[in-house]
Amino acid sequence: MRDAGQPEEAIRNFASAYRRLESGESAMLPSAELEPAGDVPALDGLPDADGGALGRVAVIKLNGGLATTMGLRSPKSLVEARDGRSFLDIIIGNTLALRRRYDVRLPLVLMNSQATRADTMRSLESHPDLDTGLPVQFLQSMEPKIDAESLAPESWPPDPSLEWCPPGHGDVYSSLRSSGMLDALLEDGFRYAMIANADNLGAMPDARIAAHMERGEIPFLMEVVEGTEADRKGGHIARRRADGQLVLRETAQTPSEDQESFRDYRRWRYYNTNSLWVDLHVLKAKLDETGGVLELPLIINRKTVDPRDKSSPPVIQLESAMGAAIGSFKDAQLLCVPRARFVPVKTTDDLLVLRSDVYTLSDDLVVSAVPERVGNLPYVELDPDFYKLLDEFEKRFPGGAPSLRDAERFVVHGDVTFDEGVRVCGAVELDVEEPTRIAAGTTLEP
Repeated sequence: MRDAGQPEEAIRNFASAYRRLESGESAMLPSAELEPAGDVPALDGLPDADGGALGRVAVIKLNGGLATTMGLRSPKSLVEARDGRSFLDIIIGNTLALRRRYDVRLPLVLMNSQATRADTMRSLESHPDLDTGLPVQFLQSMEPKIDAESLAPESWPPDPSLEWCPPGHGDVYSSLRSSGMLDALLEDGFRYAMIANADNLGAMPDARIAAHMERGEIPFLMEVVEGTEADRKGGHIARRRADGQLVLRETAQTPSEDQESFRDYRRWRYYNTNSLWVDLHVLKAKLDETGGVLELPLIINRKTVDPRDKSSPPVIQLESAMGAAIGSFKDAQLLCVPRARFVPVKTTDDLLVLRSDVYTLSDDLVVSAVPERVGNLPYVELDPDFYKLLDEFEKRFPGGAPSLRDAERFVVHGDVTFDEGVRVCGAVELDVEEPTRIAAGTTLEP
């Protein structure tokens, strides 16, 4: 890691994770040791706010991901989200609109990876009005993939770049410090950061949350949504019985005998959106105490060294989740937000819904569901053999996304191409054995 120019904070974090891997440390959180989080205030219940507190907020977007699940090796944020605009275009446009509305600086800072930096920086050249005098990006660290048997660094001569991996988005905290970005923000008068994924266009700064952070002197706040059946595999928030501390529990931290309990979304109720707000003064003090190591629960991610070649050697990637930091802040709080603030795009299924008429894009580049579909999005499942890769997906929707405003379910098995103006109503499931084309203007019904 030193030879590759990685900062000492990254090396210390990796060393801590590696020692925990060797010792077989368990990050398990049994249900018997937890209780539900209790009542949580709602965003809609917060008073209106001016731009005072928002003027002390910086927005940090996690931009280290490639669209590998969609078959690309380019930044996911540069994929078209809707109406000819990429995720990054929409984030930038919305940031600029908020600056004008509240007359604040509101810097936008991207955490890039080695893989996304060059393409992203080229894209930013067309947005000179984004400049606030602060750096617009910092780099997350990278660490070696580990041979699954020997626990030695993996060697892969066919492509040495595949010997490395990012350490998960929990790396954002130490990378803020090691890059100098944390000090730069504090020196320029910024007190808070909102941190969110670049692929969640619902995660926008909100003056009410900034004022709530300041009013309550809250060190760490996680936006959560009320769980539904679709969230059963997601990370939920609980309170540790021993000390009352809020913690994030993921599937990998749940013992096998507690998996049924883990899926009880009515009991655990609140689910992580990966949109976080943190007091930068508190974060700096905590990181300074530990030399940049925020010891988060260890995620052991088992893959092959070449993720596109399942016959390549099995490796371990040591990762952490940024939401797990809630367990490191004694007075951390939750805020229940509407589903409109949680619009993650992980697959082409999600992308189809985002591009459809279920959503609109305002002049200020705010993405929102049409009123009748708020909290009631259609279920979409496209055959991965034909739609998982973005270029194949695009080819099968040459006229754009079908109308899904009146759809409950849209499931496609087989190779189907949809011409312009197709409309889906109710619960529609297509199952074809031969390539099929749906003519322009067709209405599909059960």
